[in-house]
Amino acid sequence: MAYFQEEMETMPRDELNAVVDERIRYTVAYAAENSIFYSKWFQKNNINPADIREHEDLRELPIISGKTVREHQPPETEDFEFRSIDWGEVYTIHETSGTSGTPKSFFLTEEDWDRYAEKYARSFISQNFGPGDKVVVCASYGMNVGASTMTLAAQKMGMTIIPEGKCTFPVRIMKNYQPTGIVGSVFKLIRLARRMEKEGMNPQESSIKRLVAGGESFAEESRAYVEKLWGVPVYNTYGSTEGTMCGECHEKVGLHVPEDMVHLDVYNPQMEDFMVDGECGRMVLTTLLSPGDKTGTLLLNYDTEDTTVVVSRDKCSCGRTHMRILNPEREAETAWVMGAPFNRVDIEKGVFQADNMDYLTGEYEAFLYGDEEEVTLRVSMECHDVKNCPRELVQENFLKTFLQYKIALSEAYQDGSFNILFNFTGPRGLEFYKIRGRPKRLVDRR
Repeated sequence: MAYFQEEMETMPRDELNAVVDERIRYTVAYAAENSIFYSKWFQKNNINPADIREHEDLRELPIISGKTVREHQPPETEDFEFRSIDWGEVYTIHETSGTSGTPKSFFLTEEDWDRYAEKYARSFISQNFGPGDKVVVCASYGMNVGASTMTLAAQKMGMTIIPEGKCTFPVRIMKNYQPTGIVGSVFKLIRLARRMEKEGMNPQESSIKRLVAGGESFAEESRAYVEKLWGVPVYNTYGSTEGTMCGECHEKVGLHVPEDMVHLDVYNPQMEDFMVDGECGRMVLTTLLSPGDKTGTLLLNYDTEDTTVVVSRDKCSCGRTHMRILNPEREAETAWVMGAPFNRVDIEKGVFQADNMDYLTGEYEAFLYGDEEEVTLRVSMECHDVKNCPRELVQENFLKTFLQYKIALSEAYQDGSFNILFNFTGPRGLEFYKIRGRPKRLVDRR
């Protein structure tokens, strides 16, 4: 059984907690001394950084958000107040996508890159990657750190990266270089498999031994479909520019959080309190530094605006002791109808029911219309052959899955205040094909 840092990854829980507390103390002190924002923030909130000694103390600090970061950088302020290193020590500068406003700026040192790369290396090794593997990276290189971080992780592991950046590369890449793995979203992996089949290459007979689905949350049903298409296991990773890199091990029982490098709590904004393990809430992260380390951007109690559940803090059957979480979902992809929430992933579960996938490509989009009294969800699904698609079967499978555990939505559906309409299209008939960029699969048009 392989590890990247065996001593740290398998450290007993009490020792790991002690390491976390030590790093919390150092990180908070570092923030107070090196960050314009945090030096002011502690004073404003009458907090003595020396009083923050352990995990429970950290929970007493206020929550910050992406909005907070944007409000403390140009053009709102003269300087980037979250930067926590001198300009001369900044190695690279990065921005988030800016889909929710002005892009957030982040500054990385060489040490930061080492830490980021180690997080991904731990995940890759836990998924049985190692020396000799050749992995195609279908994630963009640039201001986003993910693809570059994976490439650095490969260097640490003795693994070869094929840096395509997109999954639209020629099928000859598969034939010529015989990659053993691919990193890409569920839909990129599905589309690549179909292109291979059109060119007479069976994905199940290719050189691929395992796949990594990253970049967006997905339903277990869509993962199962990708595994069937390729005939190999599909593992899950979750990462962000802010530094949250979590990875599912080969046991597939939750994503391991590298607790010695990033502290993760689960918070409920409505209750304004932290959740206990097993309950769903917003992921709140804190950068953790070893004593003596430096970082370009430091975050304490940062609301990622993604939701998850802590599955367990017990030792995993893979031997790792770091906590495990469920596949995070984006809060921005959650809609509320009649006081009840559902996520874009819930739509995906209904689409990717096994009996549907002989007829559907897996591509879908959904739109919400209406007002406080009556709401309509319109689900559009792409068919291989729209004329021969058994619509009633697909609709029945979707409704059974989508409404199964949503009592309030099911009742609203029964009384007619919540309508679900279906639309079936042929290949490339969905609206998102006409728009550049990543498809937005759940759109609220109310």
